[in-house]
Amino acid sequence: MEGLMSKLRNLDAYPKINEDFYSRTLSGGVITLASSIVMFLLFFSELGLYLHAVTETKLVVDTSRGETLRINFDVTFPALPCSILSLDAMDISGEQHLDVKHDIIKKRLDFHGNVIEARQDGIGAPKIEKPLQRHGGRLEHNETYCGSCYGAEASDEDCCNSCEEVREAYRKKGWAVTNPDLMDQCKREGFLQKIKDEEGEGCNIYGFLEVNKVAGNFHFAPGKSFQQSGVHVHDLLAFQKDSFNITHKINRLTFGEYFPGVVNPLDGVQWTQETPSGMYQYFIKVVPTVYTDVSGHTIQSNQFSVTEHFRGTDIGRLQSLPGVFFFYDLSPIKVTFTEEHVSFLHFLTNVCAIVGGVFTVSGILDSFIYHGQKAIKKKMEIGKFS
Repeated sequence: MEGLMSKLRNLDAYPKINEDFYSRTLSGGVITLASSIVMFLLFFSELGLYLHAVTETKLVVDTSRGETLRINFDVTFPALPCSILSLDAMDISGEQHLDVKHDIIKKRLDFHGNVIEARQDGIGAPKIEKPLQRHGGRLEHNETYCGSCYGAEASDEDCCNSCEEVREAYRKKGWAVTNPDLMDQCKREGFLQKIKDEEGEGCNIYGFLEVNKVAGNFHFAPGKSFQQSGVHVHDLLAFQKDSFNITHKINRLTFGEYFPGVVNPLDGVQWTQETPSGMYQYFIKVVPTVYTDVSGHTIQSNQFSVTEHFRGTDIGRLQSLPGVFFFYDLSPIKVTFTEEHVSFLHFLTNVCAIVGGVFTVSGILDSFIYHGQKAIKKKMEIGKFS
């Protein structure tokens, strides 16, 4: 047993020195104090990293199919009334959402930006005051109202009971409404009068769109849109105006849910129109993003980058549609952010490295200073006796 204990004693890598042989110096005390402070600072820094989650970023190929893309927007047009502003969305697959009204809220704004009225869509309910029937006579007490579509009926049974329904029937035919006052429904509802009443007002439009996850565009423009000879056009004749001010401010624009650290480059962006008419275009590259927090909750969202371009009206060229257009395309690369904590063993390893590293470096520094002072002192003594 004594032999085993002797062998273990010989394995001691930390031989002890009698305290009588210790030599304590002022420089050693200063170095010890400084190294202790450095050690504690590095320890608390490492402890902070251990207690807080770190985010790991990866790039992978996006293999998802058949998904939809949610576009959240909040845009203010200080010089475009709500009654003439419409929203359309379309993509390269051929799907179109014209004059979108569901999940959209419009707020009428005065010249100073104060809210006058908030409404979902439309420009008012029709006034039922002996409206004109499709057959030409006025609505009697015991009759069911069926208004004329003025040649835009798809079948003999079709009725247009409001100005909006007449405009929609014309849109489906690819026709433009040149003079709304010639239509009984629009005249009764005061279509042009409402537009005149809102002259000088602005509009804040906000809501969201659910579109296919393919390249496409959505745009805010005056007038009701329709297809004419395969071309997307807007009916601007009904408003009897030569130019439209598309000055705008994007309060918020996101593609998907919010997640920590996301930066939306168009939030708060404002543009002021200086020419009579034109088209403002945003070209957006959408990057699919997956964010997973520490608890394992996953958020499917998107980030995006953007460039801008204004296309004015040039003399001798076909006039471009006034409006604000957002053209988006999707990146084939998906970004994944994963939040995770540093393991305890990793934390312990770093703490040992800090303690050992500082202790070793301070020992080397102390030894260098001690032996340096000793050598200088010895030379001074030799020079004194010589």
